[in-house]
Amino acid sequence: MDTKYLRTLQTILETGSFQKAALQLNYTQSTVTFHIQQLEQECSVKLFDKIGRKMILTQAGRDLLPHMETILQETEWMHNYGKSLHDMSGTLRVGMPDALLCYQMQPLLRAFQKQAPNIQLTIQSLHCYAIRESVINGGIDMGIHCNIGGYPKSIVEESITSYHAILVASPTAGPQQLDFITPHQRKSINLIYNDPHSLHQKRLTQYLEKKDIVMHSDIEMWSIEAAKVSVMNNLGIAYLPDFTIQKELHDGTLIPIKTELDTISVPVVCTYHKNKWITPAMALFRNLLHQGLAKQT
Repeated sequence: MDTKYLRTLQTILETGSFQKAALQLNYTQSTVTFHIQQLEQECSVKLFDKIGRKMILTQAGRDLLPHMETILQETEWMHNYGKSLHDMSGTLRVGMPDALLCYQMQPLLRAFQKQAPNIQLTIQSLHCYAIRESVINGGIDMGIHCNIGGYPKSIVEESITSYHAILVASPTAGPQQLDFITPHQRKSINLIYNDPHSLHQKRLTQYLEKKDIVMHSDIEMWSIEAAKVSVMNNLGIAYLPDFTIQKELHDGTLIPIKTELDTISVPVVCTYHKNKWITPAMALFRNLLHQGLAKQT
């Protein structure tokens, strides 16, 4: 079995489509299709079903995936045998939310690059539920994200750190805009958010429903920086991780709004397959996570 066929399958799962895999691997789309056809022929199974415009991994594909991953891992191990971490090559695919990537992971990524310069590190910025799915189906090697639960027993969940989310407003906001304790309110302001799938955002939504506090409108921006600027300009309020707004709170360009969620933390975990070989690159990344993020709590 040609391992490049397995690499093609791995890249399809990583990128989400045959077309994107072809672009990343610098293949034509017909070459990617041929690789999958060869794999299906050698394994005597169908690996993908076409549902609408999407190619979905079949149950047979999901069953075979851990074994294919093992082949790739063993090939990488043999290729790197006897080499120091600094000289090792290979890939490491990691998924994490945009907030962690932009505000907390940069020192870790620099340290990883310095210690393992020849490892190709692929970072996917995804919301937590997409990360969970990618870890389960083998699209990524590791996920760093809020602990949303729902993992099968085949997935390891390592506690890394935790954070708090804070509801923030513009300093020019009026007193009525800052009351999120009194129940049964109809607010004339907007709720601005960057990721509706985040655990803290779901908690806020449940809190508002329980309190019967109805916002004027929801504005979805998918950018923490855009959300912060919008709140500063009094276009609404936002519920953001504390580590993303420390400077603004210190400068007074954003002010905190008290809620009954203030003491509730959001746990962050590192997840990966239990039967996956922990490569030296994965081990290094895990160690940097525990040494770096844990100290920031």
